[in-house]
Amino acid sequence: MFNAVSVTAYPASPIADASGKFTGIDVDVCRAAAAAVFGDATKVKYTPLTAKERLTALQSGEVDILSRNTTWTSSRDGGMGFLFTGVNYYDGIGFLTHQKAGLKSAKELDGATVCIQAGTDTELNVADVFKANKMQYTPLTFDRSDESAKALDSGRCNTLASDQSQLYALRIKLGKPDEFIVLPEAISKEPLGPVVRRGDDDRFTIVKWSLYAMLNAEEMGISSKNVDQMTAKPTTPDMAHLLGAEGDFGKDLKLDNKWAYNIIKQVGNYQ
Repeated sequence: MFNAVSVTAYPASPIADASGKFTGIDVDVCRAAAAAVFGDATKVKYTPLTAKERLTALQSGEVDILSRNTTWTSSRDGGMGFLFTGVNYYDGIGFLTHQKAGLKSAKELDGATVCIQAGTDTELNVADVFKANKMQYTPLTFDRSDESAKALDSGRCNTLASDQSQLYALRIKLGKPDEFIVLPEAISKEPLGPVVRRGDDDRFTIVKWSLYAMLNAEEMGISSKNVDQMTAKPTTPDMAHLLGAEGDFGKDLKLDNKWAYNIIKQVGNYQ
């Protein structure tokens, strides 16, 4: 069974709903890999981890796939023994702050107390942008993003720094969301995507092509609703190969020829 780390919330992608079901863009990457390998998207064990715990858990083998908002960096790719299988979301670090402060730009944050999730690239990027703009700030770090949001809400800090997608998700959880704004600048480029351990070549290939299959399905107009129709009557040779209607597309991946069909049927396309 695949092990996978759960998603850190995106605006419309909570970690788990009221019934405990995990959903979201990063969860779908894990479900797609399971559908490709086992023909069953439910064969995934989700292990929620903090930002500080996630990379160690992957290195140690506690999890097999790290699929959450993890930035593809040269140090992680080259120095820490990880393989990023692709980018499933492009983001950028920004700042969430009180609307009453009247700020229009991150360059007006001189003297701010900034809440930051520990173990993330955000710590380094925030330090760099304040140094570059000759501004002072006081960092206040927390293990979990929800703790950072609570600190902002209670006044322990007056600004929260994180990926902009996460900022909008955290803003909704505040006591009075309308009293807070996300400043317009993104101070970094954050290519986010699923990760496996270096040397885990088969899993690397499967996770990578599972992501590509969902992207290709969206481009071809194939969804979970029409995949059976498209499989029965593919409109192009590429579509026929992707859906396993022709050729032997799964052989090189050591998968059933219906591996991409199973992903699209059970998980959907990238959209």
